[in-house]
Amino acid sequence: MHAQDMIRTHPTANGSVSNALIRCIEECYDCAQVCTACADACLAEEMSKDLTQCIRLNLDCADVCETAGAVASRRTGSNQSVVRQLVETCAEACRLCGNECTHHGAEHQHCRICAEACRDCESACRNALSAIGIS
Repeated sequence: MHAQDMIRTHPTANGSVSNALIRCIEECYDCAQVCTACADACLAEEMSKDLTQCIRLNLDCADVCETAGAVASRRTGSNQSVVRQLVETCAEACRLCGNECTHHGAEHQHCRICAEACRDCESACRNALSAIGIS
């Protein structure tokens, strides 16, 4: 990923980069991709009807993660209150999706992978909130 290079070279960043924010942005985009793929894999399962809540949470989490990553990437006149709310929402969406995928992880490897990605993203979001002073 190029998040660190892009933010470091942004005229308003003056070369200053929060490693916690960079990790959060990268984990958000990674989690969005994994959740999208997990929802698709759940739909392909023979018992997809039993995975309805998992699919919904996957899709919600993917959308929230993508939005949080995009807004956190903006440095020009960024609204810290909005960034804070989105990163907090992302952490919660990841927690819920990760918990749901954990329930299916023993039977579906894609859910196990998704639960792990959700936990990583949740952790990165919570660390970013603390590290960049927007908690």
